[in-house]
Amino acid sequence: MRFKPLAFILSIAITLSIGALGGFATAQSVKTWYPLLNKPSFNPPNWLFAPVWTSLYILIGIAAYLVWVKRDQVQHFPRTVAIYFIQLILNLAWSFIFFYLHEIGFALAEIIALLIVVILNAVMFYKIDKWAGLLFIPYILWVSFASFLTYNLFILN
Repeated sequence: MRFKPLAFILSIAITLSIGALGGFATAQSVKTWYPLLNKPSFNPPNWLFAPVWTSLYILIGIAAYLVWVKRDQVQHFPRTVAIYFIQLILNLAWSFIFFYLHEIGFALAEIIALLIVVILNAVMFYKIDKWAGLLFIPYILWVSFASFLTYNLFILN
C-alpha cells in the first residue's frame, strides 16, 4: 500500500486539534482550581500530562491513518469512523467536564464511558489493521490510569 502523506498528516492533525481544544479547557484550571484539590500520592506532576497526551494523540492519529488507507476493504467503515469520533469527542468532553466545569463525579462517569469506547475502538481497529489496534494500547493504559486517578480525586474531594 502506497503511503499517502496528506492523509497521514490530516489524521494526526485531527487528533492534535482535539488535544489543543482540551488544552484550552484545561489551561486556566491547572493554575487555579486543580492545585487546590487533594490529590493521591501517585498523582503525576503537571508537566507530564502535555507530552503524554501529545504522544498519545500522535499514536491515535497514526492508527486512524492505518485504518483509513484500508477503508475500501472494510464493510463497516462508517461504523468504525463513528466509534473513532465518539471516542475523540468523549476524550475532549472529559477535559471540559473536569477542568472547566469542575465536576469530578460527572468526569468519573464520563471517563469510564471513554475507556469503554476506547477499548471498543481499539478492537475495531485491530480487526482492520493489527498495528492500528496495537497503537491504542498506550491510550488504553493511560485512560485506565486517568480513570483511577479521577476516582481517587473524586473520593478525596
